[in-house]
Amino acid sequence: MLKCRKVYRYVGMPMSETIELDRKSDPKAVKGYAFYDWGKSAFETSVTTAILPSWFAIIFLEANGLTTTIGSIEMTGDALWSYSVSAAALMVALVSPSFGVIADRRAIKMWWLRILTYVGAGGTFLLALAPFLPVDTQWLWLMVMFVIANVGLNGAGVFYNALLPHMGTDDEMDSISNLAFAYGYFGGGILLVFHLALLMGTDYATWAMQFAMASSGIWWYGFALLTFKWVPEPPIENEIESMGVVDSARLAFKEIKKTLSELGKFRTLFIYMLAYFFFIDGINSVTALGGVFGATVLGITTFDLIVTILAIQFVAAPAAIGFTKLAEIWSTKKALTFSLVGWVLLCFAALSFAPLALEAHDDHDILYEWDEESSVYNVHISWYAHDIAQTFDFGDGQFDEQDWASTYSHLLPVETDEKIGTQKWSYGDEESTPEIFVLTNVVDSELIELFSSMAESRFSASVQGGSLDGELTVGTDHPTSLGDGVLDVIPETVRDKVWAPLGLTVGLQFLLLGCGMGTLLGGSQGLARSLFGQMVPETRSAEFFGFFGFFGKVAALIGPLLYGTMTVMYDSRVGVLSISILILIGALMMSLVDVDQGRIDAQAEDARNRGLTVDDE
Repeated sequence: MLKCRKVYRYVGMPMSETIELDRKSDPKAVKGYAFYDWGKSAFETSVTTAILPSWFAIIFLEANGLTTTIGSIEMTGDALWSYSVSAAALMVALVSPSFGVIADRRAIKMWWLRILTYVGAGGTFLLALAPFLPVDTQWLWLMVMFVIANVGLNGAGVFYNALLPHMGTDDEMDSISNLAFAYGYFGGGILLVFHLALLMGTDYATWAMQFAMASSGIWWYGFALLTFKWVPEPPIENEIESMGVVDSARLAFKEIKKTLSELGKFRTLFIYMLAYFFFIDGINSVTALGGVFGATVLGITTFDLIVTILAIQFVAAPAAIGFTKLAEIWSTKKALTFSLVGWVLLCFAALSFAPLALEAHDDHDILYEWDEESSVYNVHISWYAHDIAQTFDFGDGQFDEQDWASTYSHLLPVETDEKIGTQKWSYGDEESTPEIFVLTNVVDSELIELFSSMAESRFSASVQGGSLDGELTVGTDHPTSLGDGVLDVIPETVRDKVWAPLGLTVGLQFLLLGCGMGTLLGGSQGLARSLFGQMVPETRSAEFFGFFGFFGKVAALIGPLLYGTMTVMYDSRVGVLSISILILIGALMMSLVDVDQGRIDAQAEDARNRGLTVDDE
């Protein structure tokens, strides 16, 4: 706890006059602040995470097939999507400090928050218009509107976060920041439940997709109105007159250059930003890539993923409040460090997750069953099988699923997607009634050859009945196949000693991971923002939160790149381990952060900007 401080004006000003540097919160304003998180989380959950990526993929494939040419570069839909999102985030990150400088000199934080909310919520709403456009432009509309919405979200985030130091005292910062995150998790989770119920109930009808997009934009804008109504514009010291774009840009770059030259003055704050760069990179990578890891490595179903996403939302909300209490007991820094250690342990736990070994015939992906009466094989696909990857070339030495499916299409339960000309599994209308294919004039040697061809694949197959009864194959890249990876001894051992004896399926394991992620997200995100807010000068909050946003967005590019590189060089579990190292580095750097000194530096800067001197008592 900081000591009480005397505040004096500079020479020539009455010493009896003082100014309150740390103001107690207004409950209504705090609630208004939290409702912004409640509203914008609809975009982050329903749109960004759960619905829009898959909708974009479907529309892109219908319009272009597997690839389209941008300039002279041929791109797949998922690559184009990721590049556009990264570009939007990076664009905002680069201009955030400059915007922040101007916002600290003019009473325009709330004005900018309004404008960028209109942009973000408006772009989200306009996503719903895509089906009204020609088929070949729908995917482009989705991408452009999503980029616009992302610019609004990330830009608004700078000014929204910059309000935090003005919302209450340093001692209240944890509770305010975590309350806002709790509101966000609840708000986003409630709307997500409704959207998923609607989509599954309508079999993902186009109008339901449109409704999800439009309602997310309205949800964001509607609750933001409470923020605009209840949160006042923070007071500005040394306010400057309005100036043109060129003069504003010159001022912004001049001040940023000055700030960078003053690293010594804000040494603690910049050490924390560097620590934040590492640990938030790791945390964001875990949340962004968790679904990919679950689907490709663990083989979880879409249903498992949806349940886990919902668990994260509703576990994170009370966890955020719980970490506030923990911060009150331990301090913000210790509580945040505790959550970071938890993230490292969670990554190690993820290394141990593994689907149970296949035992029964029905556990396999492709099921061949001998019909004694007709003397033919019947074959169908499990509902839990991986989709056939829609790519023409996996690269040298990798299994080309499309080529394989085409070569053996007479032995597999596949059909051709006429819109994009690729092979896909033929499922039944319902899980209980799969589509059965009858294989006539097929000899055993053909099935043996097929099973041999699957050795390097992600699929499994089993025969029941006939002369090949009990014949089975499990590809080396199947989620249950362990042993050839650098770290596979971990999941192999834990599966044999823990998961199998307990009967915990991979879906339940992944749910445990999601609950852990939700718990730690509830603490780490709110506390990270709060701790930064405690060490930021109120008079320069927008500028420094601009740097905060810059570090966060740039960091978001490093983790996925590292994960991808390690996965290509070794495997996905090594990729997860590399992410845990990033978080560990950030946690270790936290020991160098002197929070009390950071607060003193911030108060001294505020005093200088307000024409005051500040002495410790």
